[in-house]
Amino acid sequence: MAHFPEAFERLTEQFAKLPGVGMKSAQRMAFYILNQTPEEAEAFARAILDAKRSVRRCAVCQNLTESEVCPLCSEGGGRDRSVICVVSEPRDVTALERSHEYNGLYHVLHGAISPLRRVGPDDIAIRELLARLNDGAVREVILATNPDTEGEATAMYISRLIKPLGLRVTRIAYGVPVGGSLEFADDATLLRALEGRREL
Repeated sequence: MAHFPEAFERLTEQFAKLPGVGMKSAQRMAFYILNQTPEEAEAFARAILDAKRSVRRCAVCQNLTESEVCPLCSEGGGRDRSVICVVSEPRDVTALERSHEYNGLYHVLHGAISPLRRVGPDDIAIRELLARLNDGAVREVILATNPDTEGEATAMYISRLIKPLGLRVTRIAYGVPVGGSLEFADDATLLRALEGRREL
């Protein structure tokens, strides 16, 4: 087995800590960095440090931003302030924005309830969501957490907290994907597709 310098091994270990990155991929990344010029490597390191220093959570929706309030929440954003779409992660906001169909506000939980991973309701931004619902401006909360066990548990928990406030609580529909084939869909997906059907 090849022996690499300790600094290279430390770099590889850091890359391996990234989600979805195994040791072989981490090693490839480390080799890539070593093949860069010193200026390129410094720019890479500086970008990481700059992002860590300047990116924070929006004071309103908890999405990532470099200012106190993100552009989507700012008054000049022209968004429908009566609807809040609740998502698990900042990347979910990006996915929904790509559709160009949703014009309301967002709330990012930064996770989902998961007893197995010891993530409870107090570990994600549910408290901040409830605080936003007190001003009477919001009429509907769309729960757009992932359609997995953790996402469903989170949606149900939040729904039970919000329903007594008299707000409309909806869940995004999901089922057979566009371009998909019914014969390859599992039973749960087909059930959801039938439940979420709409009139044409």
